[in-house]
Parts: sequence; C-alpha cells; structure tokens
Amino acid sequence: MIGEREVLAILCGGGPAPGMNSVISSATIDAINSGWKVLGILDGFKHLIKGSTDAVIELSIERVSRIQFDGGTILFTARANPTVREEGAADPEWRLQSCVKALKSLSVSALLTIGGDDTAFSATRIAEKSGGAFRVVHVPKTIDNDLPLPGMIPTFGFETARQWGSELVKNLLVDATASKRWFFVVAMGRSAGHLALGMGKAGSATLTIIAEEFQGKEPIGLNHLCDIVETTMLKRSVVGRPFGVVVLAEGLGLRLREEELEAQGVKDVERDEHGHIRLSELPLDRVLADVVRARFKMRKQSPTIVGKNIGYELRCAPPVAFDIDYTRDLGFGAVEYLKSLIASRSSEVGGMITLQGGKLVPLRFGSFNDPITGRPKVRGVDVSSDSFRSARGFMIRLEEADLKDPARLAALAKEAQMSEEAFTARYAYLVAGDGR
Repeated sequence: MIGEREVLAILCGGGPAPGMNSVISSATIDAINSGWKVLGILDGFKHLIKGSTDAVIELSIERVSRIQFDGGTILFTARANPTVREEGAADPEWRLQSCVKALKSLSVSALLTIGGDDTAFSATRIAEKSGGAFRVVHVPKTIDNDLPLPGMIPTFGFETARQWGSELVKNLLVDATASKRWFFVVAMGRSAGHLALGMGKAGSATLTIIAEEFQGKEPIGLNHLCDIVETTMLKRSVVGRPFGVVVLAEGLGLRLREEELEAQGVKDVERDEHGHIRLSELPLDRVLADVVRARFKMRKQSPTIVGKNIGYELRCAPPVAFDIDYTRDLGFGAVEYLKSLIASRSSEVGGMITLQGGKLVPLRFGSFNDPITGRPKVRGVDVSSDSFRSARGFMIRLEEADLKDPARLAALAKEAQMSEEAFTARYAYLVAGDGR
C-alpha cells in the first residue's frame, strides 16, 4: 500500500461528457483504498491559474460511491487555459507556473485530468513544467471521439452521446414524416464527424454530411453544401416523400468562407480561451435552411424547414452502461498507473490512459501529439473505410445513376423546374467528386 503522504488531485476541463463522474468515483475509491488523500479541484484550471487553492474539496468514498450514474461532473468544468503565453510579461508562462505552485502548495504528488484535446495539451505542459514534482495522468473524454486512441477505441462519452443522439434523430424522423417537413440537425463535432455520422447512421437520417468528405477542399463552399441538401430534397419529392432529417457536423461551419457567412448575417462570432470559435453561436442549421428555403421559393415551392442544434442535450446525459463500465476501468487504470510511477521512482512524468484489448495501457505524453503543432492529433472519420461506405449507402443523395437514367433525370429536372441539360450541368459535379 502506498503511504498516506500521497495526495491525488482530480480536475475536469473542457465541456461535459457522460462518464466524468464515473472516472472521479473510480479513481477516488482506488486511491483512498491505497491510502491516498484525494482532492477535487473545482472549475478546471480556472482558480489554479490565479494561484488560488480556495476552490478545493476533499473527496471521500461516501461522497463518490454512487455518482457514476449521473451526467455532468461534481467538480464542475471550465475551459480556462493555463497554456496561454503572455508575451511581454515577466514570465510569459506565468499561468503554468501558478498552476504548478498551487498544486505544490497542496502537497499534490499526482494530478488526474479529465478532458479532451485541449485539456490533454494542458496536462502535458503542466507535467513538463512541474519538473517531476508530481506525476500527471490524463483520462481522454469527448463526445466528438476525435482523440487519437489506438485501434479506433472510442473516447468515453461518445457511445452515450451517439445513443441519445440517434434516439432524437429517430423522433425527429417520425415528426418529419407525420408533418411532412424537413429538419436540419447540427451535431457536435468541431474537428471530426464521428458523432454526426453515428447519430445519422443509427437514427436512419435521410442524409448526413461531415467535413471529412471535403478533404483537400479548403474552404468548403456554402453553395456546395446547399447543393447536396437541395438535390436530396428533390429526390425525396420525386418519389412523393417531401420530408426527412439532414444531420450536419458542426465542424462544417468552421470551413465555410467568412464572407459567405457574413452575407447570411453571421458576424463577430466569439472565441473561447483556447482560441476556438464558439460553435453554439454559429447557426449552421439556420444558414443552410435560409439558403435552401430561398432556392425552393424561387420555384414557388415552400417546404417547411426547421433547424435544430443537438449538443448540450447529449453531453450531460446520464452515461449508458458501456460508458460507466469503460470509465470505471479508466479511473482505476489512471490511479494504478500513477502508483506505478511513484513506486518505481520513474523519470516518466505521465501520460494518457487507454484501454486496449482489455488491458489498461498508458500512452506517454507527446507520443500522441502532432509533430508540427505539438498538440494532440485529431482523429477524423476515415471516409475510405467500409463503415463510412456503409453509412453513405443508406443515405438519399444525388448519384451518378440519377443522371444516367433518362427517367430519373427527367423527373428530377421537372421537379427542379429545369431542363435536363441544365440540371446535369448544374449538379453533375456532386457525383463526380468535384468541388466548388
């Protein structure tokens, strides 16, 4: 048993994800059973950056023994960024120094961070700056599923978000069918379309669009996106089913031309402390709905289009059994890894814990970083995979066969109030993989 002098601090960073409480519970129980004292740091790095240790609570087994069933986090979470450099200051990295000094003042010997790529980067820098004064382990969470875990292991929270998200898509599909309307649903996924694709595939959405489809095309044209959606709607109308659900990955909005967004009234979108655009304030569903609606209005057609942003409903949902099971393993594994580092007096300052083939495997800090940016790599959807091809095959989209089959082409052109030649000239690039 490790001695009582060992102190574990736990904090959460970034947005919530189902399973955070389960990690806290598991790690706390294992650490206390090993003779450790466990501290909960409230609000992520927010107070530590200021050198304050006021927002700290001591955790007990009684306090955490049943929290694994709950969404959110009892420690709260924040996007405060300790890695911001302030050039011109006496110490440009004073934020990191303040965090390390505050943790040392609490006699912390091990730090456990729970978060996504930004928190993983912060954990890496804190570990480096500590100079070995304490060990650091990061537990990867994000409903976006975009951290580069080996073998496509999901990040915790993703399976719960996909489950709840697909249920919402199914409900919207029933509403769309009953009321003959279209829903444009934006799903979370700043850098990757895993959640949008998973929701759309499991929920049988009519169409799902993710940014990975446009690889090599920077930026994505707003008209390109609208053409994909419009031709899907035309195909549905031709067969007498003018309704459906379109799922869009929110990251698409980051790759649209700023001038096109400004033309749709989107200006001065705020950014968080990590420099990311607050995607909740970028109304991708409304922008696409306005443009597509205007196109149909020119034909004197008036489909009902409803925009819907699904995100906050998912990230604080109670975790499904998969994520409870998974996060209990991760919390346990994180503490066991820290114990091994301390007991062996290893020079290794820490890493990220993963579950691979039933074994808890730490990845050293830096081993999962992009060598160019120095930040954790982004794991996007592999659009060449059989899984994506399967998802793509169930969508309603304009296909090459639609343009080659005279009857199909004639019906689509008539619905679009265009000649067959004009329709082909306008939309053929969609099936040729061309970009606009």
